[in-house]
Formats: sequence, C-alpha cells, structure tokens
Amino acid sequence: MNVRDALEADADALAAIADSPTDVMRNLVHDRTVRVAEDGSHDPNADVSSSGSQYGGSDPEDLLGFISFDARENTVHVTQLDGTGEACRQLLAEPVRFAERESMAVEVLAPPENESIEAAADELGFTREGRGPRFDGSQTVRFRLEPS
Repeated sequence: MNVRDALEADADALAAIADSPTDVMRNLVHDRTVRVAEDGSHDPNADVSSSGSQYGGSDPEDLLGFISFDARENTVHVTQLDGTGEACRQLLAEPVRFAERESMAVEVLAPPENESIEAAADELGFTREGRGPRFDGSQTVRFRLEPS
C-alpha cells in the first residue's frame, strides 16, 4: 500500500469512496491536508493525469482509502477518514505523527459503529470521548489522542 498526498486528479475517486460530489472533494484537496492510500501494485511515481481512466485521474478501484485533516489551536482535527481497515490505520497514523512532532492532540469524528475507524483509533491509542456533533442529521462518535 502506498500513502501519498492527494491530487486534484483524485477528486472523482475520492467522491466515489465518500459518496460526495466531485467538486466538494476537489475543494477538500485544496483546503485541507489530504492523503490517499492506494493499491501498492501501482507505480507511485506514475503521472495520474495520463492514466486514461474514465475518471480523468486515479481510479476508485486503486484507492483503498483517504484522510483529510487540519490543525487549529492545539489540536489536529481529522475531518474525513474512509477506506479499508488497514488503509484507515495507516492513514490515521499520518496526523498522529504530525501531532506528536508538534505536541498537539488529535481528534477524530466518526460515524457510529464504523469498525475500520474504531479499530484504527484503538490501535493508535485514541480514547473514545463519547458523542460528537451531528452532521447532516447523523450522529458522530468522538475519539481523542492527547499529546504524550
């Protein structure tokens, strides 16, 4: 599995994973730190814009997951995380490493009973902090990792 920075060319593939409009995902790539996990059988140095796929960039079949996050005040906020269990674990480790270097906490909001995110958070030492805010009428669960 390769983890890399997301590109604008990934917007269609991200939209397919997140079940969101492509333009929303394109804005996400521009506004936040976004990393993607892709199938390791592909050349990570290949030019995605020349792939010729119907998506005009990366193919949703090649992406195993993605994460977006930003840092404000003393906390790194994971704004979106989705993908396979292993992809979620590797991707969530990205903002954790950043937060450790900066002595910041990390907070993740996840849909209830999302086993991939919950397992990744548990493995990386997060504690479940109870309910988070509602998004589009759906409840979230808050996970938090305090700085060491």
